[in-house]
Amino acid sequence: MRTRTALAATLLALAALTAGCSSDSSDDKPSAATTAPQSSTTVDPAEARQACVDAWADTISNRPADFDPEADTDTEPAACEGLPEDEWTDRYMEGLEQSNKAGLDELQDLIDEASQDAQP
Repeated sequence: MRTRTALAATLLALAALTAGCSSDSSDDKPSAATTAPQSSTTVDPAEARQACVDAWADTISNRPADFDPEADTDTEPAACEGLPEDEWTDRYMEGLEQSNKAGLDELQDLIDEASQDAQP
């Protein structure tokens, strides 16, 4: 088993522990961030890096409700294809962090709304 695959499985298990922090959206809309731009112009490395991170965050955030990190794997976004293993892992982890932060922000918004509604 490749190190990247083993690391991904471990990270997915960790992500499953935080999955309860994200909201379950019933509208599964495809993300524009998961497709790589098709142009012959030079791409800024910082923009390419952020596109990959955003694509991973989107992929992770839009997992199906029955996603099992022990058995299922995320599909690598096109924006991240061909990366060396160390860069792939860094961007996956940044995407996971971004996805978790978005889920926590949504949860905090719901808590704040409930708190306001509970005020007399």
